[in-house]
Formats: sequence, C-alpha cells, structure tokens
Amino acid sequence: MHDQSGKAFGAIIGDDPVLRETLARAALVAPTTTPVLVTGESGTGKELLARALHELGPNPNGPFVAVNCGALPRELAESELFGHERGSFTGAAARRAGWFEEASGGTLVLDEIGELPLDLQPKLLRVLESGRLRRIGGSGEIVVRARIVAMTLRNLEGEVLRRTFRADLYYRLAGICLRLPPLRERRGDIPRLAGHFLDEISDEIGWRALDAAAIAALVAAEWPGNVRELRNVIRRSAILSRGRPDGRITADELELPVAAPFRLADAASGTAEAPPVLSPPIPEDAIRLDGRTFDEIEREVFSWALRRNAGSRRRAARALAVARSTFCDKVRRYSL
Repeated sequence: MHDQSGKAFGAIIGDDPVLRETLARAALVAPTTTPVLVTGESGTGKELLARALHELGPNPNGPFVAVNCGALPRELAESELFGHERGSFTGAAARRAGWFEEASGGTLVLDEIGELPLDLQPKLLRVLESGRLRRIGGSGEIVVRARIVAMTLRNLEGEVLRRTFRADLYYRLAGICLRLPPLRERRGDIPRLAGHFLDEISDEIGWRALDAAAIAALVAAEWPGNVRELRNVIRRSAILSRGRPDGRITADELELPVAAPFRLADAASGTAEAPPVLSPPIPEDAIRLDGRTFDEIEREVFSWALRRNAGSRRRAARALAVARSTFCDKVRRYSL
C-alpha cells in the first residue's frame, strides 16, 4: 500500500476500500505531531500502522518505543512511564528514565491504552498537554517531545460512558482516529496476503502455491485472529505440504477450524454447552462462537434483540427472557 506521496506505507498490504480510506487519513496525519488513536481487533496490524506513522513522520530517525500498557505491573506503571530517582521507593537503586524520556525526539506507542490504571490517566494527560514530566522522587520537570500513537482493541467511547476511561484523556489521544478493519471485512485482500506470506517463507522451504479450493477456503474463513492468524496458517500449511512434489497447498493442508454456530435461544437460556456443528445452510440468526470472547458474543446477542424489536428495550428484553433492568444495564455497558 502507498500513501499519497508514493512512499510505501509500511508493511501494510491490501486494496480494500475501507483500508485504503484509513491509510489515506494516515498519510495526511503522518507528517504532523498530532496524537493518533489506532483501533482494531487483535491481529489487524495496529503496530505496523504505528511504525509506518513513525517512518513517515517528522522524526523518522528518532527512537520508536512501544509499550504495552496492559503488561505494566500495577505497582511499577508510573515508574515505567515517567521514570524515577534513586531511592524514591524501595528497590529504586538507581535513577531510571521512563518510556516518555526514552521516546523523546521520536514516537511513543501506547498499546492497549484502555488498560492504563484510572489513577494514572490524569498524570498521562498532564504530560501530553504540557510536554513536561516529573520523575518519581524528582524535584524538577523534564521536557519531553514524543509523537504519541495510542492503540486499543477496546471501544474507548464506551469506556468513557462507563467512566472507566477519562473523557479528557480520550479526546486528547484521539486527535485523529484510524480504524483498521478486521480481515472478515476485507476478504478480497486475502488471496494477495496469502501470496505475500508464501513469498516470505519461500527462501526457507521453496516454492509453494495454493490451489483453487484452498484459496476459496481461505476467503470463506472467519479469521478471529485476523492477518496474524492468516500468516500463521499459511506458514504452517506451507511446511506441511513439503511432501507434495507439485508444490501445491490443498484445502485439507490448511487445517482451518470448522465454525460452530451459537443460537440465540441458547444465549437467552444460559445453556453452558455449545450446540453441535450444523450442516449448511446456517440460520441467519446464528452467532459464531469460534475465537470470540463471551463479552463479544453477549454484545451481539443484545444488539440482535434490539434490531429485531425495532429498538424497543421492553420487547427485546422479553424476547431474551431477561429482566428489563438487566437488559438496560447491558445496553449501557455495550453502548448499544
């Protein structure tokens, strides 16, 4: 994929119109220092986009620092981000620069920003607004100049409504929002992506090609793990097909999972066990279980009930056999 100046837009591959629109917006904001919020499911390429923003940004030769906010130990999160002075707390044997200082003059990527503890969010907001920070135990302020790219797979607007994420921090981070679509929304890119991943492994195992049935199976699959999952499937199947003299990869060698439908009746009744796999045709009101969290499934169930009942919460609650108060709580939780 290329931006409007003709430069390669990182390692992002695809011609889907939704993806192209996202990358066109990214190309416009890349040369600036405006904070960017990148959203998308796991495996859609958020870090690839963040790195492309850095490489096409005003400081491509500066540091590129990526921090997973969800992996920061709760008791050390402030120190990791902002640094500390020697002796400022038990175990602080030496002065340490935080990630903001490490990224100064370049790009700081805050992955899974929705996982940042609520009490740290005002401190992060202050640094973003002032460009200054104070290390834990420090007496003076330090100027930091880092381009901020925040990433999340959560619905931060919903988190703001639930007051689990600060609204002022959200609006500061979301200077420009870039959404990367899941692979199931851009199936036309799957053959090209699969060919790219085969090229990646060709030096290791030799030439391989997908037959027509394999390509059709790839395009039809659900891909809960998105591009990352597709890459792993292609690499695995290429290795497993090494015994074939013609170099072809068949649909059987892809070893794609069979998706099991989840019926709304089971969701409403709280049945613990998923129903057996059904043969096509799959009912229109079936909901896929594979690779999805309970929250994702529950949200789709309540969204379906609202659509089927013209937005009436009373009728939708009755259709799912749940109390109206419970239904309204779920609607607020999932921002429906």
